Amino acid sequence: MKPTCSVSCCKVTERSDEGDAFEVLAENYEFNNMDGQCLAFRRAASVLKCLPWVVWCLGATQDLPCLGQHTKEVMEELLQCGRSFEVEELLSDERYQTFKLFTSVFGVGPKTAEKWFCRGLRSFNDILTDPSIHLNRMQQSGFLHYGDISRAVSKAEAVSLRSIIDEAVHAIAPAAAVALTGGFCRGKEFGHDVDLIVTTPELGMEESLLPYVTDELKKQGILLYCDYQASTFDMRKLPNHHFEAMDHFSKCFLILRLEGSQVEGGLHCAEGDSRGWRAVRVDLVSPPMDRYAFALLGWTGSRQFERDLRKFARKERGMLLDNHALYDKKKGRSAKRLSCKQSREGCKAYQRGGSTGETPCHRSGPVSRFLGGQRSDSPDHGVAAS
Repeated sequence: MKPTCSVSCCKVTERSDEGDAFEVLAENYEFNNMDGQCLAFRRAASVLKCLPWVVWCLGATQDLPCLGQHTKEVMEELLQCGRSFEVEELLSDERYQTFKLFTSVFGVGPKTAEKWFCRGLRSFNDILTDPSIHLNRMQQSGFLHYGDISRAVSKAEAVSLRSIIDEAVHAIAPAAAVALTGGFCRGKEFGHDVDLIVTTPELGMEESLLPYVTDELKKQGILLYCDYQASTFDMRKLPNHHFEAMDHFSKCFLILRLEGSQVEGGLHCAEGDSRGWRAVRVDLVSPPMDRYAFALLGWTGSRQFERDLRKFARKERGMLLDNHALYDKKKGRSAKRLSCKQSREGCKAYQRGGSTGETPCHRSGPVSRFLGGQRSDSPDHGVAAS
């Protein structure tokens, strides 16, 4: 049977943990600080994942965007041989394997991984037994709960955690809104953490909300780790002309204890795990109500979609879009500031979506309407001009 480059985007082997060929190549470029090549392969991977048909030959891709020469060479090898020798070489490369291992720890990025690699460290045991290595609080928690937080989070677990946060938030601010975002908002059944947006109708109150929430979680005995970052949001310093993965709203990076009894269908745990609970990564962000729609759009992801949407805004609409607002480059000011009333209506639409069948992606519609585009319903959605 002839090998294919399918909608799942050219799997290197049958082992799903080795991932997709383009993602492996993109990740390796990221480890080597080669941002341009990394972005090129991520874009190519996104294009192929969105195809509604199977690619049987390279000629079928000639009219597709974002497929460069290197990308096509890898595809051709996959189609002809059923494997990519470049990717297989990478997967067996000591440097790639070590970076992949180290960056899988919460709090460890490529720079730290490179520093440890250059010191001759190759395993977790090497790190934990080296007296000269001083881990920060985040990294300590990352190693302590590695087995749990490196395991995928199920949608049922995410829904349960949303309910826990929702209860804690409404005990402090009854009128507040809590929205599940990230991959689960895009329809995915599993993710690596749980992202939630928390806001209130009263402007300014959102800045002090998260510390109260984390105090409540601590009282419940479920707060295993907390890194709170206060808001640095200042409209006078915006817009930022460079892509930023993080915004300036107040946020918390948490690890919470989730009991199996709180999850419909039980926990997604390793076989033989009889503890009855697991640790889960949870991120909370708290924007002002009049920035809710932009924050929801930004935190829904995916990262590649956000890059392309901002590129679309800049090149096709002459605007700058980020997690804070939509700016008119010609006028040098905010192109559209959502009123609190509009954002409250957006929150209500989000909350009633479950009963109307409306997807969370549709609920960021105000921003899409300003751009004259729409997002698709698929987990790896794109943006289209109307």
